Amino acid sequence: MELDVQRRTLTLKAPFEAAHGAVRERELLVVRLTGEDGVSGYGEAAPLESYDGVSAARALGALERYADVLGDAEAMNGAQMLEACREAEDLPQALAAIDLALWDRAGRRAQRPVAALLSDDAAARVPVNATVSALDRAGAARQATAATLAGYTCVKLKVGVGDDAGRVAAVRAAAGPRVALRLDANGAWDVEQAVAAIESLSPVGLELVEEPTRGLHATREVRERVAVRVAIDETASEHGALTAGVADAICLKVSSCGGIAGLLAAAALVRSTGAEVYVSSTLDGPLGVAAALHAAAALASRGSLPHCGLATLGLFEGIADPLEPREGMIALPTGPGLGVEPF
Repeated sequence: MELDVQRRTLTLKAPFEAAHGAVRERELLVVRLTGEDGVSGYGEAAPLESYDGVSAARALGALERYADVLGDAEAMNGAQMLEACREAEDLPQALAAIDLALWDRAGRRAQRPVAALLSDDAAARVPVNATVSALDRAGAARQATAATLAGYTCVKLKVGVGDDAGRVAAVRAAAGPRVALRLDANGAWDVEQAVAAIESLSPVGLELVEEPTRGLHATREVRERVAVRVAIDETASEHGALTAGVADAICLKVSSCGGIAGLLAAAALVRSTGAEVYVSSTLDGPLGVAAALHAAAALASRGSLPHCGLATLGLFEGIADPLEPREGMIALPTGPGLGVEPF
């Protein structure tokens, strides 16, 4: 197997502010995995250092080691290739790129979408939330109004980054009472701050609050003290988090799970505890979002699936959105493999 890696940079239309800082550009590592049959599969490593602590340079180093491993891997199957890479360096963000490329290549060889390889009854569309990124009340209200007019039934905004009360109230007023409202604090608060903030914001009606604080113990304490449903994201990477029962829902990402296969395995563990799963993007590129969409479509065939955070490609400038949402849903790509091409 021949592995080729190219660095790509996407620029956001406006800085994306969260408790861990502002993101203005996304550096991605696009991989192409080609077998002796000449068929190539494409994947994407999307580390975000401010979010997961992994730099693009570290991911690139891991991928270079994987290239050496995969050079002699033609006789291996996909699972064996992935395990050989993991033995070289166990870095989920880099392993995800290989996993995606293997699934894309398998789908292209079979002339079937990846979701059809994952499930006999994959969903044709996946419900997604709109993202309200403006940090001022008027801007947040405008974005919420636009999302509602576009057919979204769930909106999400960051908190712990300024005028939370004003923006949350403005979004609720603009979106109306029937739209589900999610908040994401990215671990900005300690336990007491989280409890106080959730109690003060909850009268507007919240579907859930994601990552109100950091760590399993702290999350459990917050959940026990508030009436609003609590979800984890960053904390989900802690050992034992998927089955710890500290949250009502867990947000899973292709990058942090090490790819599609890892995400589906993680989802099975979460669902075994009775908690919900939804899938989100780490401001990934088209390949990463497409992979998450295929995984979400397979999960939807195995149980209920809440709105997923995959309507993010529209935040970038200079690229066409091959997965554009319609009426709050993203249709599954019908082409072979992941169904999208590298940008």
